[in-house]
Amino acid sequence: MANKKTTLKDIAIALNISTAAVSKALNDDSRISIKTKEAVKKVAKELNYQPNHLASALRKGKSNLVGVIVPRTNSNFFSSVIQNIEEVLNKKGYNIIITQSNESYKKECSNIDTLLFTQVDGIIASMANETTNLAYFEKVKSKGIPLILFDRGENDLNVDYIGINDYDSSHMIVEHLINQGCKRIAHIGGYRHTRIFNNRIRGYVDAIKKHQLPADEQLLLESNLTIEDGREKMLELLQLKNRPDAVYVASDFAALGALQILQEKNIQVPNEIALVGFGNEPFTAMVTPALSTINQHSGEIGKMAANTFLELADVAELKQTLNKKILQAELIVRDSSKRK
Repeated sequence: MANKKTTLKDIAIALNISTAAVSKALNDDSRISIKTKEAVKKVAKELNYQPNHLASALRKGKSNLVGVIVPRTNSNFFSSVIQNIEEVLNKKGYNIIITQSNESYKKECSNIDTLLFTQVDGIIASMANETTNLAYFEKVKSKGIPLILFDRGENDLNVDYIGINDYDSSHMIVEHLINQGCKRIAHIGGYRHTRIFNNRIRGYVDAIKKHQLPADEQLLLESNLTIEDGREKMLELLQLKNRPDAVYVASDFAALGALQILQEKNIQVPNEIALVGFGNEPFTAMVTPALSTINQHSGEIGKMAANTFLELADVAELKQTLNKKILQAELIVRDSSKRK
């Protein structure tokens, strides 16, 4: 038995009863005697029986599993969202399966296939940076499975979405930098094809135009927003003939990379170049100078995403519409952008 997965039939043979009786005993069916239940559970433990949840889900049409797809788990924002999704769903008898795309479209597609194979009752996802083809998410919809997007999502999918107002957040950051006396503000953003980063870019551009500051294309850079990207793009900005006096970065990780370069070049932050990140990662309050950033209300987003799934799961016939829940972000001003 050590090399073979124990089945209901193995338990039935050991006790000389039917597999149906074993199944009922394991499911605490009232038609099975207490003596038989105890015997079945004892043998099941001895044979190291593991229930086949996939088969059970196929029979019941419900697995009580919810898939969660995030770009990465080493971000406080995403880990906080996951934690709050799990807390809400656990109370309602659901468990979650966490997958990460590592910003890869191919990995994201593989994650979706795995979750569908596992018969999840719903999927809560934040898209990878590389994702432009929505076919795999359309596949989820076509199967009648609730799909909820958070932080990163596309309007074309016409599904429920929870996030912050990225456009207004960018506007807020630029106006804060202007109030600190900055006149040449650069933006290290994500890729425009991703809705949230496009909105952050639009907010930045519109705020620059509103205050009649230089709308220099050299000051607007796109990237994957990793620490290394922040370092690389900051170096590009410093090589400009007319370098910026402030840099707004659409991710705290890339902002950390940018800060490293400024410190390595002995450039004073914020007096020579002010710096603002995005996401309120824990390290932003610990570095010197502490990084100004945007609080994205990750906990609230996680709870709202979970509750949205529960609402959809209670509907007899799934009719997903674009129900957008947009939270207003909070600018946390720290020393990296607070000029003396």
